[in-house]
Amino acid sequence: MSNIEDLKILEGIAAGDEGIITRFYKKNLPYIKGYVLQNSGNEQDVEDVFQDALVFVYQKVKTGSLELHSSLRTYFYGVCKNIWRNRLRKNGRQIVTEIILDLETVDPSVIQEIEDKEREHVYRKHFVKLKDTCKEVLSMVFEGKSMKEISAVTGYSEGYTRKKKFECKKSLIEMIEKDPLYKELQQTPEKK
Repeated sequence: MSNIEDLKILEGIAAGDEGIITRFYKKNLPYIKGYVLQNSGNEQDVEDVFQDALVFVYQKVKTGSLELHSSLRTYFYGVCKNIWRNRLRKNGRQIVTEIILDLETVDPSVIQEIEDKEREHVYRKHFVKLKDTCKEVLSMVFEGKSMKEISAVTGYSEGYTRKKKFECKKSLIEMIEKDPLYKELQQTPEKK
């Protein structure tokens, strides 16, 4: 950790402390906003990038995999910058202005992790829109339960459970495929 203040902020983020998160937001949003708006973004993009970066930092803190070699502000700015650059690249747009700050080069594994989080975000965003019966059936499928086990819980026949699973997956896939962010993510060549 670069300093005690950063440690307190990270602990607050991990604990979901609204006061700390709000102060962090107010203190750092202007930098992120400036970068995104100067590089083909809009207000909604600023909010999306900031939230995605905050979730990314939260998950790194919770898993104990966050290693700061600079200030938290510099690290966070670098994460936001890379999220936005990835989105611009996927859309075939260019960076208009490059703000020079004392930033470390972000590890390629961090970029891959950001892209994975974006995919997960698209999935979750549409999963919650499903009808409750679909969420229940698909949740059990993802947990690895058999059609027989799912039938016992839902009260459906095994045949109807299979049909329901198919319909729910189809509905989820259709919603995801219509999402513009999904289309952006599809344009990124997979790293092998």
